[in-house]
Amino acid sequence: MLIGIKTTTKKILHMIAIQTKYLGATNHKPSRIKAYTSNGHSCTIPLAYDLSNEKLHFEAVKALVAKCKLDWDISTMNYGGVKNGYVFTFPSATIHTTNN
Repeated sequence: MLIGIKTTTKKILHMIAIQTKYLGATNHKPSRIKAYTSNGHSCTIPLAYDLSNEKLHFEAVKALVAKCKLDWDISTMNYGGVKNGYVFTFPSATIHTTNN
């Protein structure tokens, strides 16, 4: 089986997945959500109890993109749950498989 990666724009090549996770309260800090990437970008926001879990984690993604001044279109991100949070990905990159 061959696997190929197709991107619809050149810009997507610089975009990577963003992972979020819940950080519980400590003696000195309240509960919060951390968004981070594999190349070292990170941002932590306080927990907002008035938002749904998915929206709260996406707020952390938006904060990370703003803080790091990333030129990424996050208006149509895909997401999926992982052990402690979510992984947000870009829909423009797709994998197509062929059987040989």
